[in-house]
Amino acid sequence: MKLAILSRNGKLYSTRRLVEAARERGHTVRVLDPLRCYLRISSDGFDMRYKGKPVSGYAAVVPRIGTSITRYGCAVLRQFELMGSYTPSTATAIARARDKLRCHQVLAAEGIGLPATVFGDNPDDTSDLLAMLGPAPHVVKLNEGTQGAGVMLTEKLSASRATIETLRGLYAHFIVQEFVAEAKGADLRCFVVGDRVVAAMRRQAAPGEFRSNLHRGGSAKPVRPSKAEAAMAVRAARILGLGVAGVDMIRSKRGPLVLEVNSSPGLEGIEAATGIDVAGAVIEYVAHVVVAGQHKRNVDLTDS
Repeated sequence: MKLAILSRNGKLYSTRRLVEAARERGHTVRVLDPLRCYLRISSDGFDMRYKGKPVSGYAAVVPRIGTSITRYGCAVLRQFELMGSYTPSTATAIARARDKLRCHQVLAAEGIGLPATVFGDNPDDTSDLLAMLGPAPHVVKLNEGTQGAGVMLTEKLSASRATIETLRGLYAHFIVQEFVAEAKGADLRCFVVGDRVVAAMRRQAAPGEFRSNLHRGGSAKPVRPSKAEAAMAVRAARILGLGVAGVDMIRSKRGPLVLEVNSSPGLEGIEAATGIDVAGAVIEYVAHVVVAGQHKRNVDLTDS
């Protein structure tokens, strides 16, 4: 199988591991910087070039598209789809998952458990908006932040108001969520590939920190999710259209609650914590779908 990995940096751990896993399984693989891909679009067909040379013949593309290049990266990925390449996560699915507000709306509509979330624009409505959510503490999140960046805990109502006013002054897009105290600074990352959770870890926030992200000093250990947690993770990824996803959830008194669905989950933390060849699972899943011919139905041009 001729495989492309869309990544800005071939030296990153996740990209390197995917390349190694593909070559170990006999596939031809190349890392392409999506910002060096440029496109020709016409009713006659779709073409792409990379650093002056034609790009063609890739059976599959594994996207590793960072938040800062979501729009351009998704345009390149969609062009691959239109040229007949399979991708485990379509451009539409990535864009859907990357927008936290949209993601929560889509998941809530399908009955996925989530922390209560509010969103509003007008400063005159802030007091009523927070009243809809309930008493502090609150969690304020930038709509497109990653790795815990842009996530703030406000312990008093006055702090919530001040944070919201500041973000509005910066024209930032954000959501506000209930703080689930019983989670005690821990969450569960389920790495979904296809229709199963191939690895899971429990992340614990560092002392004095409420964010459990490993990039924020959190620690991780392997964990076996419950049947309900695994089923929810797989279902959340499927609803969004992601064949590969990192589903973050917390354990609450009312059951598992999904915090976020990451369309480009890192491999380093979860492989180190679990000892599982997650990169290999991704490559094997992609190869299986391509061989089965299911990629013929992969193009997704919807915007829902």
